[in-house]
Amino acid sequence: MKEGNALERSDLAGYAATSTTSRGRRYQEDFRDNRPAFERDRDRIIHCAAFRRLEYKTQVFVNHEGDYYRTRLTHSLEVAQIGKGIARRLGLNEELTEALALAHDLGHTPFGHTGEEVLNRLMEGCGGFEHNLQSLRVVDELEERHPGYNGLNLSWEVREGIAKHSSPYDSPAPIFAEFLPGTVPTIEAQLINFADEIAYNNHDIDDGLKSGYINLSQLKKVDLWNEVHEGIVARYPDIDVERGVCQTVSALIGVLINDLVQTTAENLAKLKIETQEDLRRVNVPVVCFSPAMTERNAQLKRFLFQNLYRHYKVERMRVKAERYLAELFEVYLKHPTLLPMKHQLKMEREGRERVICDYIAGMTDRFALDEFKRLFEPYERV
Repeated sequence: MKEGNALERSDLAGYAATSTTSRGRRYQEDFRDNRPAFERDRDRIIHCAAFRRLEYKTQVFVNHEGDYYRTRLTHSLEVAQIGKGIARRLGLNEELTEALALAHDLGHTPFGHTGEEVLNRLMEGCGGFEHNLQSLRVVDELEERHPGYNGLNLSWEVREGIAKHSSPYDSPAPIFAEFLPGTVPTIEAQLINFADEIAYNNHDIDDGLKSGYINLSQLKKVDLWNEVHEGIVARYPDIDVERGVCQTVSALIGVLINDLVQTTAENLAKLKIETQEDLRRVNVPVVCFSPAMTERNAQLKRFLFQNLYRHYKVERMRVKAERYLAELFEVYLKHPTLLPMKHQLKMEREGRERVICDYIAGMTDRFALDEFKRLFEPYERV
């Protein structure tokens, strides 16, 4: 059965990506139903093992620090929600947007960006490590669900968007040769970068306040937060602190989305982009904040970096995580028979370092901690 391009929405803008114009999949398939291509891609991502593991991977706070805090899974869902809202207002393909949002962190390591930095350092001379390219590796190679080939066999547009998420469009990485190097991706892929940023900035504020690592007095120095928060208090003078924070975060997300949509629409009109062909021909990013909002958002990001991401308690966990992952990598490298047999069998084809890197990158925080105990604590059962 063919994919159901006829079922795709008919009210999409001319510059939206569509299943009809997709460059297709790497492998031919006989489908069981006639869903549109990007809807099928979204569903495959949701059902894959790497997506489920995001539930126990760090956003800012390690999983065992509390049930309230965001994880990579809840973050991905929030990015999808924000991304779809932006896509709807711009007449873009919501299913492609959702698929990209749900896939954008599939290759992320345990312990957040600390894990990425550690693996990149340990893989120096062996291809390095970058979580966006690892996400592509997950959907192209590491998921093993279909007979006859590895990966999820996603559409070209989804794979391009994953590869170019927060990455230079002219990256020299060999994998980019397949994805029109030096060329901007779809507008849906471009907006995911900003939906990602809107989600983590605002929800990291929420988690930071809940943890007590930052407080409202500090946030008053951030112009964007303070302006929105004062508006909420003026509108609801009797609101309690917790509800006030929730309403401010919600309103701030709305402010950022409105600015992004308006600026992007203006860019599309100014550049006379009406089709996908126009976008690739003009070849400049069209999704962005206004200059004023860019600066105000940058101030918010600087605040989070200085006061939350470098808080001494977050730093303590970062240092511990560096040790856990580095020692796991080194012991597997020295004693590869410690790995499960299915991974040992890949070493001749993929190389020892890359197989170890894939194995560690796929771990959840909890599994990495348990594995460290099993290998290094003498009284721990193996």
